[in-house]
Amino acid sequence: MKAHVIVIGAGIGGLSAAIRLAARGYRVTVVEKLDRPGGKMGEVRADGFRWDTGPSVITMRHVYEALFAEAGRDLNDYLDLVPLQPITRYFWRDGATIDAVADEEAMCENIRRAFGPRDVDGYRRFMRYAKRLHDVVGGPFLYRQKPTLRDLVSLPLADVFKIDALRTMHQAVAAHFSDPHLVQLFDRFATYNGSSPYRAPATLNVIAYVEMAQGAWYPRGGIFQLARAWEQLATELGAEIRYNSPAEEICIASGRAYGVRLKSGEILPADAVVCNVDYTSACETLIANGTLRRARKKGTLEPSCSGFVLMLGVNGTHAPLAHHNIFFTQDYRREFDDIFIRRIAPRDPTLYVCITSKTDPDHAPPGCENWFVLINAPYLSEAYDWQAEAERYAQHIKGLLVANLGRICPPENARALVRVERRLTPLDLQATYGGHRGAIYGFSSNTRTAAFMRPGNRDGEIGRLYFASGSAHPGGGVPLVTLSGIAAAQCIEEDLG
Repeated sequence: MKAHVIVIGAGIGGLSAAIRLAARGYRVTVVEKLDRPGGKMGEVRADGFRWDTGPSVITMRHVYEALFAEAGRDLNDYLDLVPLQPITRYFWRDGATIDAVADEEAMCENIRRAFGPRDVDGYRRFMRYAKRLHDVVGGPFLYRQKPTLRDLVSLPLADVFKIDALRTMHQAVAAHFSDPHLVQLFDRFATYNGSSPYRAPATLNVIAYVEMAQGAWYPRGGIFQLARAWEQLATELGAEIRYNSPAEEICIASGRAYGVRLKSGEILPADAVVCNVDYTSACETLIANGTLRRARKKGTLEPSCSGFVLMLGVNGTHAPLAHHNIFFTQDYRREFDDIFIRRIAPRDPTLYVCITSKTDPDHAPPGCENWFVLINAPYLSEAYDWQAEAERYAQHIKGLLVANLGRICPPENARALVRVERRLTPLDLQATYGGHRGAIYGFSSNTRTAAFMRPGNRDGEIGRLYFASGSAHPGGGVPLVTLSGIAAAQCIEEDLG
């Protein structure tokens, strides 16, 4: 048996590290404060309705297939992944609508029908541009450990310019499309890692390529099935998962991690520790006597946006809606200014509505639908009091939903009577999942360099301590968190053999 590794957190990053390490013969113990795997990837059930609580779409399928293949398993034996077509249905208040599909010719035809022929060539050019970003960024940044300064300096000069970090996402998108609807549609991909398209570097336009060219999937039964599949594989490989076992402290001596102390007082010795916890929260709560350099690093990285979630059990079915739906605001820039500058809940936000009962009918009683409604919200600050405002904001959002629905459904269906309601605020996200200031994706990418300045997977100050989370390299979102877990495991393999 090789060395013993303790993983703090049974989120997707922690379980990905556990799978890789267990498959290579390491003894792995995962400690998790909740009573289930997945972290933010959870589920809620009430009165015959079921909702996923976190991620709602699967992209970069090859990342998961590779993780399972490395362990000698086939992902298809664990998950029934359904390709989503359309991926998302987009609605605007002027009556415009379009289905986004992962087929270039079909998407070009959808653009032609919705907005005329002038931006069809722009879409083709944009996808070629986004593919170049993927080809340049993927190797050095996504599919390996955080690059060193030497790695960056050694990049060919042509590749440095192809990264397109000097423009914002919005500037690059607007250079390809003339129709404001399409500009808004592709600006939205900044939210996939909790950032603003008006501040994040154009490098992040790679996200659009990943979804629009490679496709998107939904695991039959719900996204939470992915967490259960990771849990199953990890235990099959011999990893021990201890639920209801919150970590109190990472034990450190002589500059090296040697174990984890649980809140129960039990100390678990280890040869290495993987922290699948938000980086800032880990620094503040799990690592004693943080250094000045560590404190400075925390202060220079802005949290990502948070989210306000309504899980609604709705009477009636709504044929114009798809599995994923977006109702856009009229003033996108103001929405992001509210979130990141004024740090208040936007009064006129874009509404994301996921209805898994469109694909899994048993997620709602007959004649009903399960709506997961997500509003991008600011990370927690003194500028907005969620304790005082959550109820009023929920009523406001439900009013916006009815107003938007009234534009596409008969009046009797537009008055969607809410039968069941559950909600999550940024306060809940911080309290339940430990996200610093309720951030969903760890750190935002709202500067030219932020995406490249995330903490690495190998801690720079404490030996045998590794990070695998959305706030560590390479970033937030299910595929990147999976890659973060793989990278942390690779670091351990290099260091411990």
